[in-house]
Amino acid sequence: MGFRSAATGLVVLLLSLTTLAGRDLTIYFIDVEGGQSTLLVTPAGESMLIDTGYAIRGQRGAPPPPPGATIGRDALRILDTIKMAGLDHIDYLLITHFHSDHAGGVPELAPRIPIGTFIDYGDPLNGFDRLTVNSFRAYEPVRAAAAHHLVPRVGERLPLKGVEAEVVSSGGSLLSKPLGDGEANPACVNAEDQPEDGTENYRSVGVLFRYGAFRFLDLGDLSGNTLTRLACPRNMIGHVSAYLIAHHGDYDTSVPSLYAALRPQVSIMNNGPTRGGDKEAFTAARTAPDSDLWQLHSSRIADAANAPDDFIANVDDGTMTAFGLVLTASDNGSFRVTNPRRSFTKSYPKRH
Repeated sequence: MGFRSAATGLVVLLLSLTTLAGRDLTIYFIDVEGGQSTLLVTPAGESMLIDTGYAIRGQRGAPPPPPGATIGRDALRILDTIKMAGLDHIDYLLITHFHSDHAGGVPELAPRIPIGTFIDYGDPLNGFDRLTVNSFRAYEPVRAAAAHHLVPRVGERLPLKGVEAEVVSSGGSLLSKPLGDGEANPACVNAEDQPEDGTENYRSVGVLFRYGAFRFLDLGDLSGNTLTRLACPRNMIGHVSAYLIAHHGDYDTSVPSLYAALRPQVSIMNNGPTRGGDKEAFTAARTAPDSDLWQLHSSRIADAANAPDDFIANVDDGTMTAFGLVLTASDNGSFRVTNPRRSFTKSYPKRH
């Protein structure tokens, strides 16, 4: 069964989840094989798509596109999810940064689904890294043709209705004032020095979404010391309900002090079978107190400490299935996560 067939087979289940959500916030974690694409549908019916996976070419594990193809694996999976969510347009498209596994799918999606407002941090630095060159050249004219474009600064809120979306990082800047009490973080004593990798990653737009007592954090590909500065010496974010592990769970996201600060009830790793999912990142996530790890893929990297099967959306080599994870949150802070591959759902109460 090809990936499009697998995705289509989820329509009934995911539509029923969406119907049951009612006034809830629904978050779809889309399998783009180690890139990012995350769809939020708010209680007010607004939508925000965060990143778009890879372009038609350069998609790891995907078969070569047929001659003349104009849409690839990731754009198809995103469109399937948008359809499953009952949407006919996207209100906001947030591009965390311009690497090809985050911005690559935009030129394929834009002609096929109306997009209201583009959100990103602006333009890359002069001499931007090689992973950015082609994707930004393809992305920029699409953005230029859009009706609306926002460049948010740290501390500003994105204009979502019914959900607070606070920008915590953008263009290399981070929060200077804590969102909560800013308590000292004792886990910082042994924080490892991990210099930024010199690429687009440290410029990612990171957003904390708050729906009542529920809190979801997406930091794009922030990594290394940039992540540490959000947790050390003070906790700049506060506690969260769900954390999308930054940079696909690569080696530079194994920051125990960040988990100690965030105290996520669930951490979601958007890894692929051989993309992201470093063994040290697994260790940091799996040893976080009172927290479950969910994965978009089982990792085939040596010594990977994969979560139990019920918590993994895909277990193939990345070419056959396209299951996602679905999180549905209430404003009282309770939420549930569903793995359609296993027909498995786990509910989480508000953490006191």
